[in-house]
Amino acid sequence: MSPDEDDEIGDVLRRHLRILEALLFASAEPLRASDMASYLGEGVDVAGLLLTLQTQYEGRGVNLVRRGDAWAFRTAEDLGFLLRREEHETRPLSRAALETLSIIAYHQPATRAEIEEVRGVATGKGTLDLLMEAGWVRMRGRRRTPGRPVTYGTTDAFLDHFGLETLLDLPGLDELKGAGLLSGRLPPDLQIPLPFDGSLRDDEDPLDPADLGDPEPEDEET
Repeated sequence: MSPDEDDEIGDVLRRHLRILEALLFASAEPLRASDMASYLGEGVDVAGLLLTLQTQYEGRGVNLVRRGDAWAFRTAEDLGFLLRREEHETRPLSRAALETLSIIAYHQPATRAEIEEVRGVATGKGTLDLLMEAGWVRMRGRRRTPGRPVTYGTTDAFLDHFGLETLLDLPGLDELKGAGLLSGRLPPDLQIPLPFDGSLRDDEDPLDPADLGDPEPEDEET
């Protein structure tokens, strides 16, 4: 390969990296590789380019991070304190919402009945609606059981908000104990479930068109 060809390839690579950089900086939400592929042309290794760009931003004040299947620029973790400011939540999550979100995160895909079984109380539809409006929970599909209940899972926005690359980065049993979120007097054989992070599990069917409306009846939170 001639020096001129090397220079041409290098120019194309730099252009592609600049395009990805611009798209990611301009987006308010994390972007998937497929979202950016159309800006680069056919046959471009977008995943490889993203890894290259991620390496280039290592050690800087802003890092390129992965959130599930999506990518975003975020302030370096060790500099987050510089940008932190006091913020007042206009509608903080209730204990019921926090418990529901935690159960979905660790047990997904989970149906409403399964969430209630873990919590020990009924879960109002309003709680699930609140979590979906926040963009942290989504309807995944329908369980292949009588009644075909809706299954719920977390979103890339959930990963982004809590600084997780994948669901495998959720705190484990020892971390939860260390943070004081679990009692020290727990059964010795207690295990944290492994959440499913795929599109649909073998016991799930795709959502019905009617699910875009109101898939489950309204109940009061108990």
